[in-house]
Amino acid sequence: MNTNLLRAVVYIAALCGLYLSTAMLIPAMVSLYYGDEAWSVFTVSAAMVGGLSLTAAMATRGPPPAFTKRMGFLLVNVLWAVFSVVGAIPLYFSDLDLTFAQSLFESISGITTTGSTVISNLHQVSPGILIWRALLAWLGGIGIVALGLFVLPFLRVGGVSFFKMESSDIGDKPFARIATFTRAFMAVYVGITLACIISYDLTGMGHFDAITHAFTTVATAGFGNYDNSFAAFDSHAILWVSTFFMTLCSLPFSILIVLLVRGRLDALRDPQIFVFLGYLSAFAIAGGLYNHLRNGIELPEALTHSFFNFASILSTTGFASQDYTLWGPFAVAAAFFATFMGGCSGSTAGGIKAYRFVILFNIIVTGLKKLIYPNAVYSVRYGNQIVDADTQRAVFLFVSAYIFIWAIGSMAMALAGYDFATATSSVITALSNVGPGIGPLIGPVGNFAMMNDPELYILSLAMLLGRLEVLTVLVLLVPMFWRS
Repeated sequence: MNTNLLRAVVYIAALCGLYLSTAMLIPAMVSLYYGDEAWSVFTVSAAMVGGLSLTAAMATRGPPPAFTKRMGFLLVNVLWAVFSVVGAIPLYFSDLDLTFAQSLFESISGITTTGSTVISNLHQVSPGILIWRALLAWLGGIGIVALGLFVLPFLRVGGVSFFKMESSDIGDKPFARIATFTRAFMAVYVGITLACIISYDLTGMGHFDAITHAFTTVATAGFGNYDNSFAAFDSHAILWVSTFFMTLCSLPFSILIVLLVRGRLDALRDPQIFVFLGYLSAFAIAGGLYNHLRNGIELPEALTHSFFNFASILSTTGFASQDYTLWGPFAVAAAFFATFMGGCSGSTAGGIKAYRFVILFNIIVTGLKKLIYPNAVYSVRYGNQIVDADTQRAVFLFVSAYIFIWAIGSMAMALAGYDFATATSSVITALSNVGPGIGPLIGPVGNFAMMNDPELYILSLAMLLGRLEVLTVLVLLVPMFWRS
C-alpha cells in the first residue's frame, strides 16, 4: 500500500474530525441554555478531539495523490470509522452510564441514520445529548447522499454507476461541476429541514421536539426524544407531516435538486421512484385495510397509522406511532419483509433499494425471453438506459452478499441466545439501517438496551456494512487490495 495514499487518507479523516469537534459546541450551547451539566462533557470532548485531529492533520499534511478507486474504498471506510468513534466520545463520558460498546452503537446508529437506541427513559435525557444524537443523524444524512451520488458510482458498487442512469443526468448534465451540485444539494437539504421544522411546529410539536425530530426525519434516521416515539404526540396531523417528509427524503436528492432548482418535471420519470411509491402504497393500504377488518379500527385511523409506519420502515427511518406487531400476523410479516426493501438510490434511505429491484426484475424478464428465443439479443434496461454487464454484476454481488451477511449475523445472534424473531430482525434492521426489529425486546416499542456488548458490536458492524453498501467494506478483506 502506497504510504502517500495512507497519509492523504489520515489527513482527510483528521480534517473531518476537526469539523465534528466543532459541531460538538452546538450541543454544549444547548446544554448551557437549558442549564444542564452536559455542556462540560461536550466542551472537553470537543477540545480533546479537536486537539488530536489538528495534530494528525499537521503531521500528515502534504500534496494530495491522485484520487483512485483504492483510495476511495479506504477513505470511505476510514471516514465512517472516525465519525463513529468521535460521535461516541461525549456519549461515553456523559452521565448516561453507557459502556463503550453502547456508546459506539448509539453513535453508529446516528451516523448511519439507523435510529436504533440503547438509551431508555429518553424524556429524562439532557437536551444536549438529544440534540447531539439528532445532529449526528442529520450530518450522517449529508455524508450518505454525498456517498451515494459521488463516491459509490465512481467505485462502481452502488448508487446508479448508476449515477449516469438517473433521470437527472439523462441527455445533458444539469450541473457541470460538482461544486455547483453540492451547493444546490445543501440548499435543498437545509430547505427541506427548515420546512419540516416549521411543519412540525405548526401541527403541535414543541420547538425543541420539532427541531430534533425534523433533523432525524429528513435524515430518515428515526432518533426520537421519547421511548414511545411518535405515539407520544397523539396527533394525526403530525403523523401525516412526518409521512410526507419521510417519503420525500427517500427519493433521490439528485432528482429533488433538478426538480426544485431547475423546475424539470421530467426528472420524476426515474423508474425507481414509481417502484418505491408503488410498494409503499401497496404495503400501507394493505396494512390499513387489514387492521380495519381484523381489529375493527376506524378506516381513516387505520390508514393514517399504516401509511406512517410503513413509510417509516420503507424509508428506513424507524419511527413508530403504534406497536404494529399487535395488528396481527400479516402486519408482522409485512413489516419484516419491508425492512429489506428500502428507498431510492441517492437518498438518505437504506435497504436493498428500489433501483436494484428494477434491474433484477428486468434481468429475470430478459433471461426468460432468452429461454424462449435463445438466439435473440435482448438488453437489460433501466428506463431508457441500457444496463451494462458491470452494473448487473454489481447488483447481483450486492444482493448475494446482503443475504449472506444477514444469514451469518442472524445465526450469530441466535448463538448468543436470542429467539428467531429477535435474531433475524435485529440483523436485518441494522443491515438495512431501519431501526426497530420484531418482537417485544427490539420491536417498535422496545430498544436495544438489554443486549450485551458482543451483540452490540455485531449489530454496529452490520449498520456500517449496510450503510457503506456492503461491498465497499468487503473489498478491504481481499489481499489484493493491500498490495502495492
